[in-house]
Amino acid sequence: MKFFEDIETGVEEPVGSYTFTAQEIKAFAAKFDPQPFHMDEEAARRSHFGRLCASGWHTAAVWMKLMIAYRASQIEETMNGERGHLGPSPGFEDLKWIRPVYAGDTISYTSMIEDKRLLATRPGWGMVSHVNWGINQNGEKVFSFRSRVLVGTRATATSR
Repeated sequence: MKFFEDIETGVEEPVGSYTFTAQEIKAFAAKFDPQPFHMDEEAARRSHFGRLCASGWHTAAVWMKLMIAYRASQIEETMNGERGHLGPSPGFEDLKWIRPVYAGDTISYTSMIEDKRLLATRPGWGMVSHVNWGINQNGEKVFSFRSRVLVGTRATATSR
């Protein structure tokens, strides 16, 4: 994890890819979004989607899983023997499910650092804003949102 000072805006980070299977789509939907077009192939065929598709919440949950794995891989990266510190996220906005994610689709997720600023109210911390998206195997954007997260400065590392 980088320190706030080392984060550059405009940098795109490939978070990872995931292939959605019919079995996983149905299992997720049964637990969290039990709409017929997510759970039953015949009902999905008759819907405006035309075939089985993942819940938008499923596409978002996969992004989160891949982002956590990506961050864990970045923890190996150190700066002079010290690691940056990730704080809480105040949330996200502008969530869009642009196209359906169908069974068999592989979505590649990316996060781009859009902006960063030091926080006057929290010395030693900065706010980093990201634009996040997923693109299917056909190059079509299917999912996007903006997020923010607190990231510690080098001063945070010395006060821990």
